[in-house]
Amino acid sequence: MLYSGQWVVAGLDVGGTTINATLLDSAGRFLVTEMAESPSLVREGPDKAIEALARSLEDVLELANIPRQAVRAVGLDTPGPVTADGVISSKGATNFANAGWRGFDVRTALEGRLGIPVVFNNDANAAALHAHYAHFGPELARRRSSVSVIVGTGLGGGVVESGEIIRGAAGMAGELGHIWLPLDGLLAPGQPMPICNCGMPGDAESIASLTGIEKNLLPYWLTQYPGHELARQPASAAARLVRAYGEVGDQLALSIFEQQAMAIGRLLTIAANFTDPHVYLLGGGVVEAAPAFRDWFLDRVRAHTVLREEQERASSISLVPDLDMAGARGSAIAAHAAVESLATVASRAGFMA
Repeated sequence: MLYSGQWVVAGLDVGGTTINATLLDSAGRFLVTEMAESPSLVREGPDKAIEALARSLEDVLELANIPRQAVRAVGLDTPGPVTADGVISSKGATNFANAGWRGFDVRTALEGRLGIPVVFNNDANAAALHAHYAHFGPELARRRSSVSVIVGTGLGGGVVESGEIIRGAAGMAGELGHIWLPLDGLLAPGQPMPICNCGMPGDAESIASLTGIEKNLLPYWLTQYPGHELARQPASAAARLVRAYGEVGDQLALSIFEQQAMAIGRLLTIAANFTDPHVYLLGGGVVEAAPAFRDWFLDRVRAHTVLREEQERASSISLVPDLDMAGARGSAIAAHAAVESLATVASRAGFMA
């Protein structure tokens, strides 16, 4: 049971099939250390999904034995594209295919259902915020900056400055996957221009993502290695197997991951020239691989990242921790910061009065 006057915030990370929930207390301690998952029901439309979110909050409070009245705010994240205020794109968002989601204000809907403030981030930004705080710790995080690159089905990430996510006017800042990359020397002779799902040729996601492997990289490299075992697999299954082949030193797989490392290195090089962060954080399937392969890949990323001498002394490239929990924890951190900010404003107003 909480001590008198103590409060908590919740973090709710919503995906295509599940919600992951967590709690963060007023002292900045996470009260849930394991995955607290429940069905998201997003494929059944907004009404059922909002109820599922409300239930997930009740479930995680029961798990931690925290009373409902102790909750000051809820942090929420969903996949994009979505505005900074939590309005789903008019064309829908990743995994939110039900037509009812188009243009739906998910933040306001959940806030109305719960009757408490809801703080919104997209899922990549929430993960980046958690990565930043996990790397630096709560105190130092507020004085440091980071760029997070998270390689999954797509390529997500975020930019954090002085402990706060940079959202931009439309909420689309930090869309690192859709930054166009210079491809000279990255593509092999005769290799077709990679195309992203968003339609852009040669952006970071078209190369450094699972989708990039399936649609762009693997089809080309299979032509360079006739008779390779992966050619006998369906494209989506083969793409998911490439990492396992890389872990045992398969040359086709290593060629693919060398290109991905080069793409990420060039992306970080671009980031260095417009944010100059204290740390570049890398996460996703590749860095969750066997240690020897993970270290090789991280070394290749470093080799392809061009920093000035002063930047090399002031920054580092590191790994994103606790990625499965990152969205929920980052959402909780954002809610915690919002509660503290309001308390500071109220305190100053009282002092001035």
